[in-house]
Amino acid sequence: YNQAVQAGGLLFCSGQIALDPLSGALVGDGDVEAETRQVLSNLEAVLAAAGATPAQVVRTTVYLADLADFAAVNALYAATFSGEVAPARACVEVAALPKGARVEIDCIALLS
Repeated sequence: YNQAVQAGGLLFCSGQIALDPLSGALVGDGDVEAETRQVLSNLEAVLAAAGATPAQVVRTTVYLADLADFAAVNALYAATFSGEVAPARACVEVAALPKGARVEIDCIALLS
């Protein structure tokens, strides 16, 4: 499947969970911070493959299996999206995520 689609000067990135790019296994063993680091790394790789950076992200959606994890996820999220203007964001709690993940993030970036 496509991890990103370009349309009208925008890059739409598929949601990323904490899969190790080499093994395909979920990383973090239930540790939401470890998962979030991997999710953000995976998202940055998708952006880079299209010639974009986190600074170009204008919109994200964060899916959490438990909203109690918001503060931990938000601290790592803020470090990644620390540009001049933070992207617009929605954060929702969901009943389940693929492979038992605790966090998933997708984004839209403005290509320049």
